[in-house]
Amino acid sequence: MSASYSIVIPTIGRESLLTLLRSINGAAGPRPSRIVVVFDRADPAMEQSAARFGCEIRRSGGRGPAAARNVGWQAVRGTCDWVVFLDDDVSVSPEWCLHLSKDLAAAPAHCGGIQARLTVPFPADRKPTDNERRTLGLENARWITADMAYRSAVLEAVRGFDEAFPRAYREDADLALRVVSAGYSIIRGDRLSVHPVAQAGFFASVRAQRGNRDDALMRTKFGDAWRRRSGERPSRLPYYTAITGALVTAVGGALAGRRRALTTASALWLALTARFTLERVTAGPRTLREWWQMVVTSGLIPPVACMQRLRGEWDVRTGRVRSSALAPRPLIQAILFDRDDTLIRDVPYLNDPDGVTPMPAALEAVERARQAGLRVGVVSNQSGVARGLITIRQLLAVNERVNAEFGRFDTWQICVHGEDDGCGCRKPCPAMIRNAARELGVPVESCVMIGDTGADVDAALRAGARAILVPTRRTLQPEIEAAQEQALVAEDLGMAVSMAIQSGAR
Repeated sequence: MSASYSIVIPTIGRESLLTLLRSINGAAGPRPSRIVVVFDRADPAMEQSAARFGCEIRRSGGRGPAAARNVGWQAVRGTCDWVVFLDDDVSVSPEWCLHLSKDLAAAPAHCGGIQARLTVPFPADRKPTDNERRTLGLENARWITADMAYRSAVLEAVRGFDEAFPRAYREDADLALRVVSAGYSIIRGDRLSVHPVAQAGFFASVRAQRGNRDDALMRTKFGDAWRRRSGERPSRLPYYTAITGALVTAVGGALAGRRRALTTASALWLALTARFTLERVTAGPRTLREWWQMVVTSGLIPPVACMQRLRGEWDVRTGRVRSSALAPRPLIQAILFDRDDTLIRDVPYLNDPDGVTPMPAALEAVERARQAGLRVGVVSNQSGVARGLITIRQLLAVNERVNAEFGRFDTWQICVHGEDDGCGCRKPCPAMIRNAARELGVPVESCVMIGDTGADVDAALRAGARAILVPTRRTLQPEIEAAQEQALVAEDLGMAVSMAIQSGAR
């Protein structure tokens, strides 16, 4: 059975849109359920022309490609299995629909996205220009949304594109990183699309440095490793910073009348800029126009790149740019259980293994967690040791009986201190949650703590884990109300485990 799909095309009204629609209509294979064309700039004449191809027309109000794509996939939500995003300047092969359908049908269950193979037509008898090199890089780039299919359910799970990215830059890598972080894979399919070399002016490479603003947001969302994770080349910003630093030092030396600083910094700036210019010149055709363009723009790119990055960092730190789709937390890898009144019936200061009685359905719940591939552990306060009401040996004997009833847990974290001992491990302190994650070898964000008190919930949240409260007769109403706002509340342990498994399902 073939998977259903819809096509979403964001556009600014370029003539190439009609060429694309014509090639889709002429392509062999199963037809899309719907084709939605989203105009980021109102263009009544072009909208009317596009509508003749049977498209649905939407508008996104000039908010950029990320917002336009969101308008498109939200228009088809719930009506198809997959959403295929196409840029308005690509053209598809004559059998594109057929190959797309095969890509979708062959996708494994864990696959969240399928990227097309892109080709950029280019004359083979000369070296590419600077602008052509940027476009040619799309052929081997990862996660390019020029032709990308995503499962509808995956788009729902990660909340689509982040509209904090206003340009056609990094919004596709951001979405893909969030999809991969949620536990899905993105693969390359067999369908083929052609991406032409975009027309660009003399200062296109300088204007492209605005993308450094978006890099600041990427680093904020995913950390310094985002380039490696998305297959990007190392940043040239350190190189640009060195060139710009030499320039600033030279200017400062001139203004301060420090000839030595001026001479040294100027020489360094000239040497670095000449090297940068030569790198760009030798990679392209050695025409007079290309030489002149490389000389002029190579002097401008480093300082412009640095200024754009600084502006991006400022915007992120001051809240002027706010992410509309945060990176998802990792899949659930472990469940941590409170012991008393969660796994076993609470007997105050239990010191006899024969007093261990599993809570209703607790044995089945823990086994179901194991069958789901999750690690399981116990995190428990046992202040009876500090009070002298139970010995360490008796505590270990009781815990060993719990292991015998439930099967051996992967980690035990026990605090034997009293409330007034000032320790850092007793719940609601987060230390035991973090120690459990460390011992299990999983991120603390991938752990769920299940317990019956507000201390269990607070310890989990303070550690960065998730929490599910299973109230008992001893659970205070304010604790339940707080958990309803900050975590999850389940009627029993079986439901809590089901909720934990579902929250980590692919």
